[in-house]
Amino acid sequence: MTLTLVHLYPSLLNLYGDRGNIIALRQRCAWRGIDLRVVEVGLRENVPRTEIDLIFMGGDQDREQGVVVADLRQRHIGTISRLVEEGVPFLAVCGSFQLLQNYYRTADGSELRGLGIFDAHTIHPGHHVPRCVGNIVVRLKDTTIVGFENHGGRTYLSAGVEPLGEVESGFGNNGKDGTEGARVRNAFGTYIHGSLLPKNPEFADHLLFLAMQRTAGQVQLATIDDRLEQRAHDAAVGQARSQSRPR
Repeated sequence: MTLTLVHLYPSLLNLYGDRGNIIALRQRCAWRGIDLRVVEVGLRENVPRTEIDLIFMGGDQDREQGVVVADLRQRHIGTISRLVEEGVPFLAVCGSFQLLQNYYRTADGSELRGLGIFDAHTIHPGHHVPRCVGNIVVRLKDTTIVGFENHGGRTYLSAGVEPLGEVESGFGNNGKDGTEGARVRNAFGTYIHGSLLPKNPEFADHLLFLAMQRTAGQVQLATIDDRLEQRAHDAAVGQARSQSRPR
């Protein structure tokens, strides 16, 4: 089986090694005999007319987001909206999570109008306000995801919007309501770097399962020996919890 992943703006949105998420997906596919074909789409480039199974966007600072947002709206809003409606798995990390919301108000007060995939908005309260920085643990149904967050913006989900998960340790969307990220169909927005997927193999496999399910119907991922990855995950969770800030 071959899966095609579109990586949007890989050179501009790659803060904290977000490309590591692509490496993790490719390796977990290879271990199962699946070919993951990665198509990089940069500034002023169109998404190719091909079957797309996964989409990924990383994060970066306000300057890079300002460069990307106009191109994103002008060139990709129709394609991305359609793919999300069709249930294509989409992982958007940090800055790209903000650009898929209704708008992001930056620290200087300017407003970046996003794609509105997630019915949410982000406001940066200003550089005088401490950033949301540190290790984070999020409860996602019957499992946990762990990583690192570093964002100045505070995100607020509209009523009825499903968060990615509930914060156990860390700040999450805004440091107040206990939510982290958002989900619409199979599109996931999150503030978790780390990189996210190498530290959370269950979540990586969930994205692959969703992609394969669309392509092949009823599927079952071949089991991988994840004992080493699970020990690393558990150690990261324990460290994050030990450093938990008072809530």
